[in-house]
Amino acid sequence: MGILTHDEIIRRVRAGEIEIDPFDERFVGPASIDLHLDSQFRVFRRVRDIFHVTEATAYEDVTEVIEVRDDDYFVLMPGEVAHGITRERIRLPGTLCGWLQGRSRFARLGLMVHITASFMQPGIDNRQALEINNAGPMPLALRPGIAVCQFIFEECVGSAHYQGRYRRQRAP
Repeated sequence: MGILTHDEIIRRVRAGEIEIDPFDERFVGPASIDLHLDSQFRVFRRVRDIFHVTEATAYEDVTEVIEVRDDDYFVLMPGEVAHGITRERIRLPGTLCGWLQGRSRFARLGLMVHITASFMQPGIDNRQALEINNAGPMPLALRPGIAVCQFIFEECVGSAHYQGRYRRQRAP
């Protein structure tokens, strides 16, 4: 198992082994690719009832999707959580998995792009869901199109394909 570096990421994209749509080589770093925030956000409704966490839990029951124009921004208040999604769709072969990580420059402001779900399964073909949290002391304005996170590619020992609930996710 190993992490793919800049040249290897580009080589595998060009060979069609990894698909990133849209893809721009300028966003490939030394060992990751920056992904950009889309304009849709799933926000929590104000609920006074206790929400029971079970296997049948559906976050859709307590949230709604809002859209922000590309020239506007979404405000995330301190302590708030919202779901976002990347503009890029990533398709991986069964021999690669990945890790979604925040970018240091934004983490220093208290912005977290995933709460606990940073691992991306082999064989995914989706846009990456972002579980965005403002752990800082001030409201944060999130603009669509900002390179808010990075994806790190890792080789698997063996091959597998994710068949779970979010395998073809396209919205937050």
